[in-house]
Amino acid sequence: MQLAGATVVVTGAGGGIGRELVVQAVARGARVAAVDIRQEALDETVAAVADSDRVATFVVDITDRDAVAALPAAVEAALGPTDVLVNNAGIIQPFIRLAELDDETIDRVIDVNLYGPLNMVRAFLPGLLARPAAHVLNVSSMGGFLPVPGQTIYGAAKAGVKLMTEGLYAELLDTQVGVTVVMPGAVATDITGNSGVDVPGGAGDDEDRPNMPITEPADAAETILDGIEHGKLYVFVGLDARLLNIATRIAPRQATHLIQSQMKRLLDPADAAAAG
Repeated sequence: MQLAGATVVVTGAGGGIGRELVVQAVARGARVAAVDIRQEALDETVAAVADSDRVATFVVDITDRDAVAALPAAVEAALGPTDVLVNNAGIIQPFIRLAELDDETIDRVIDVNLYGPLNMVRAFLPGLLARPAAHVLNVSSMGGFLPVPGQTIYGAAKAGVKLMTEGLYAELLDTQVGVTVVMPGAVATDITGNSGVDVPGGAGDDEDRPNMPITEPADAAETILDGIEHGKLYVFVGLDARLLNIATRIAPRQATHLIQSQMKRLLDPADAAAAG
């Protein structure tokens, strides 16, 4: 499906990959509905777009079903019927073990990462099915196919997104609606800050993760949009995601041990500091 002339909805459009998705989709000739919970962040995204007349902003909490249900009509009034839905918004959990997570945090992580995309798909799918060509893209995570200690509930929610998207693909095979699931690895965004998460041991954003290749948001967005235009079911973003997908299939136990060793500094910062 070509993005030129299409109306594209992007959640989490206030920064990171979402902002780059807006910028690059407009550059490819699309009209974009930029959705986020922060108007100031959306304003910064619009300022980064070369043709801001092709962007409309919507402050919506994707966990609010009523607000999401009203969004398709609002987008159509501003830009025309939606052709492409990109569920990009997401948050991580604190870098702690499952037993230490409180109920409120668990609910929030699942609500944003799983129920948010589900709400959006349910709201927009009837309209997408009425278009001559349409597409749904859901952003899962490398953590959706590989267990990451300290991100267990986040990974469970993203695994749910992956399987939901695969099921949606199967259900829509005989329609004109394409479906893509994206598994990013480490991307240089401020997801920790946007999630309200402090990284143990004094580390900063994703760039500070040890021994992990980092993908720039612009490169991630280009890969994702290419996936839509080429009709791919699976899109892996970053060398880490591609390699660990292979490793998980060939030697799942060894791959899990590798990730555990990488995450140990975040889970046990005191031990890591003493060892260093």
